[in-house]
Amino acid sequence: MTAALTVQDLQAGVESAAAAEFFDSLPPIGVPEMIGRWRGSEVPSGHPMDGLLAVSGWYGKEFVDADHVHPLLFGEPGRLYAVNPKVMPIVTLNRLGERFPRWLPPGGQSAFRGLRTRKHRARLRPVEYRGVVSTAMVYDDLPIIDNFRKLDEDTLFGAMDLRGSDAPYFFLLQRDGR
Repeated sequence: MTAALTVQDLQAGVESAAAAEFFDSLPPIGVPEMIGRWRGSEVPSGHPMDGLLAVSGWYGKEFVDADHVHPLLFGEPGRLYAVNPKVMPIVTLNRLGERFPRWLPPGGQSAFRGLRTRKHRARLRPVEYRGVVSTAMVYDDLPIIDNFRKLDEDTLFGAMDLRGSDAPYFFLLQRDGR
């Protein structure tokens, strides 16, 4: 059994197998506990997508209710905007893996402003993942399910299950405004 890991441990990086084992040790979370806006950060684990969200300017996610979710928020507090994940090259970026540069040209993050949406692009549903039923975010238009477990009252550990990926992509969400 993996020892309890802290947010700092996870953000510093952990091997994929250890991250998965720690994820499995955490309790499930219900939809009502997830409502609100959450700031995201990556958990480097050797996944091909490690580093991509950080350089893109990803902020986090917003769960309005079970049927209304903004899965990708960008910008800064006071100037946040939702991006349509259908037009983001997530599946392609995963395939490119290590060959994809972990930087954007000057002003590159502002390119995502052109992908803004007001529509909610995901839903929350109970899903069995790795033997436990917990709340998951199901994307409307992509073969991706973000599975969540509760690290503490204000921190979620996420495992992105992307069709075609050999291992989950791990990330953290920390509640805004508490």
